[in-house]
Amino acid sequence: MTKDDFINIVKLYHPIAKQADLQVERAKANVQQSRGAFDPEIGTTLDRKTFDGKLYYSYFKPELTIPTWYGIDLKAGVEEIVGSRVSSESTLGQTSFVGVKVAANQLLFDKRRAALRQAKALQQQTAEERKLAVNNLLYEGLAAYWNWVEKYCSYKIISSAVAVGEERVRFVKLEYEQGLRPAIDTIEAITQLQTFYFQESVMLLAFRNAGMELSNYLWLENNSPVEWSDMILPDTADFDKAAVTIPDLNALMAALDEHPKLRAINYKMDILAIEKRLKAQSLMPKLSVSGNILSKGYKYPQELNLPLLENNHKLGLSFAMPLFLRDARGAYSAAKLKILETDLDRNNTRLQIENKTRSYYNELLAVRQQLNIMTSTNTNFMKLYQGERLKFETGESSLFLLNARQSKVLETAQKLIELKAKWQKAYVSLLWSSGTLI
Repeated sequence: MTKDDFINIVKLYHPIAKQADLQVERAKANVQQSRGAFDPEIGTTLDRKTFDGKLYYSYFKPELTIPTWYGIDLKAGVEEIVGSRVSSESTLGQTSFVGVKVAANQLLFDKRRAALRQAKALQQQTAEERKLAVNNLLYEGLAAYWNWVEKYCSYKIISSAVAVGEERVRFVKLEYEQGLRPAIDTIEAITQLQTFYFQESVMLLAFRNAGMELSNYLWLENNSPVEWSDMILPDTADFDKAAVTIPDLNALMAALDEHPKLRAINYKMDILAIEKRLKAQSLMPKLSVSGNILSKGYKYPQELNLPLLENNHKLGLSFAMPLFLRDARGAYSAAKLKILETDLDRNNTRLQIENKTRSYYNELLAVRQQLNIMTSTNTNFMKLYQGERLKFETGESSLFLLNARQSKVLETAQKLIELKAKWQKAYVSLLWSSGTLI
């Protein structure tokens, strides 16, 4: 399993990634719901009373209301009123009307427009939060992946040492039987091999446990976890390419404005700005004007002339204004303070992101230097070991010195593997901190 295979599986099937996708879908549904405030609406009322064989009244009034973006509601409908005891202001018979209702304090902005704009901003914020969730998920998952690769490589090295140790025990026993080696050398060889057996057991357990930890991030399309097996092995090609390239720090710092966390906060600021604007509207007097053009029957005249408009209309006016505006002023001040608080949080978050990115970049440089040193050290110890083995096979060295050389090779090889894993994790951390891991 390669690193890319693992990343694709996590992105597609991990429950957290799917939950993040559902959050985005829910935000889309909220936008659709907010658009519903601008849907035309048709309705009717019927109020009818008969008693003792007499029709007291019958009010029938179907109408169509069309909300518009600028706070103006268009209305049209018909009205049929019959009966012997209808209210005095009602017009008997059939009438029709077309009119508008205008809230003067809502011409520039109102709750419907605020709700829709906030829903759109929330949709964008949710998309950034999804990126952030997947970014965090990949960060944790890749840490587990490289830990698994590290344990596998450590296990393979010690397994190779076991194979060499077994061959050496056979070689020493054969030379002892031929009288070329003392008996103590066989004990020395067997003891070294037993040490390798113990280390191999420890490494195998660590590899298996690392695999179980990694399996937490592996899911199938049907929302069931992958059944883990020790037969699943890592592709170590990427692991062996450690410290080849390092991202440019200036480019990462320049791209921090696109960090999902900062972008999510920016969209939160947009939502709060819309809320502030809406609260500002509440400082204005509440003035509502409605007007209808009336017509007898269900047919409208062909021409709308001045006498018709003067004699066939219905007007309404309402006005209200709190004297102290304490509720409106308090709500507006609270909205401004929320924006200020969020702006401070954004500045603090950006500083933390910058410092984390620089810190991981410095760690990456340091680990690369350590890797270069340890690679050279391991190469030199390997040369010393090969030279000692040649001397041992020609009878010019002792088994004790050979084992000491081999232990140093194993020690530096293990340290080299640890540094490769550390470099990979630091590389992942750098991309994670800069928000570019996804």
